[in-house]
Amino acid sequence: MRHPAGLPREISSLDRTVVMGILNVTPDSFSDGGRWHDASDAIKRGRLLREAGADIVDVGGESTRPGADRIPEQEELARVLPVVDALVADAIPVSIDTMRASVAAECVSRGACVVNDVSGGQADPDMLPFLATVSAPFIAMHWRGPSAVMQSLATYDDVVSDVCREIGARLVALEAAGVSLDRVVIDPGLGFAKNAEHNWAILRDLEALMSLGHPLLLGASRKRFLGELLADADGQLRPLEGREAAGDAITALAAAAGVWGVRVHEVAASHDAVMVARAWRGPA
Repeated sequence: MRHPAGLPREISSLDRTVVMGILNVTPDSFSDGGRWHDASDAIKRGRLLREAGADIVDVGGESTRPGADRIPEQEELARVLPVVDALVADAIPVSIDTMRASVAAECVSRGACVVNDVSGGQADPDMLPFLATVSAPFIAMHWRGPSAVMQSLATYDDVVSDVCREIGARLVALEAAGVSLDRVVIDPGLGFAKNAEHNWAILRDLEALMSLGHPLLLGASRKRFLGELLADADGQLRPLEGREAAGDAITALAAAAGVWGVRVHEVAASHDAVMVARAWRGPA
């Protein structure tokens, strides 16, 4: 398993796909908004994710669901800092899910070991210069615009080729800004400016994304395209809580294909799926 540079040893020594547990400290995320909005509840949830098998807990204070508006910087900091501080104090590896350089900088200074930016560094002009000053890995997601308008941007000539090309452009920008590319993980952004057909096309051709030469992260957990796939005879989408098994299936297939990491809401079954995939693939 090829890991990005800059990870803690306990993660970089893993010979399997990394499981990243999602911890949304928000009132309005699409799947679990409000459940962990209180800092004490979020801290308990982060510890439970770790106990269930999360290698990294991904803490986010701003919803990126379709149609979501931005929140003030101070509100984002107020949401995430107590959680980051508590989990780091417990020696739990933490990534910070943010589009703001200031939030990333504060969290990294407090011990967060990964920066996860759904905009790939495009939402904040200070993000790339900041990243050039630290050694933490950076997850650069494919992004075409803010959540409020992203679904209007889901138009492609060929989604796999277009996403690969646009991620490639971000890699060029990162390198030009002085960011060491051996620290970069790429994420195709399932569901971000993409419909179900686009998501499945990307999942069918993970090799194209991995050919870019960077570790690959996938975030399919509970997303709408799974609800559409599992819709009932009347066309009603499968409820969020009924999509977990489908997400675990994606984890297993992705891990068997050599994907670096998966980002999931419930980690126990995905951790098991990763272990099965490692055994299936055999020694590296």
